[in-house]
Amino acid sequence: MARYKEFEVNEVLDKAIQLFWEQGYEKTSMQELVEKMGIHRRSIYDTFGDKHALFMQALKRYEAIQNKKMRILVEKQEPVKELIRQFFETTLKQKGDPQGCFIVNSGVELGLLDPEVSSFVEESYSTTEKLLCNLILSGQQTGEVKAQLDPEVLSHYFMNAWLGLRTMVKTATNQEKLSGIINTTLSILD
Repeated sequence: MARYKEFEVNEVLDKAIQLFWEQGYEKTSMQELVEKMGIHRRSIYDTFGDKHALFMQALKRYEAIQNKKMRILVEKQEPVKELIRQFFETTLKQKGDPQGCFIVNSGVELGLLDPEVSSFVEESYSTTEKLLCNLILSGQQTGEVKAQLDPEVLSHYFMNAWLGLRTMVKTATNQEKLSGIINTTLSILD
């Protein structure tokens, strides 16, 4: 007879996300995961698989949470330029979370070493670029964004700037500097 799981899968997965996000994949040991997640090692293996499988599930859950936040942002009935600004500013307002982005951090740490992580990160970036491209197209249709701008090229530009910002927030403490970067990046829309 199978044992009943005495934990909620997403709750413990969220704890794994926090640990991997704070320390990275390589620096996180299985013992630290056991302690942080508050479940037995055997339960981790039975539910998630090995450390790498757990890490990939953590990345997927994090992406799903971030995508939901982005969908909520995009669905707001606000001017497109304001939505794009908010998209960038979410990077500066991470209450209770480690600085930076778990997906960006993972790409930097493992992108060249782990094809599965590399592929996942690349797909995640593409999804975000499509969201940005759609926002820009919407702004062009309403006249908020200059029609002569190439939405796809501009989405790549914004994605690059956003990735840089998500990396900078890990060490930058000057909020005015970060806000200035956002303002300069968005000035291309004017």
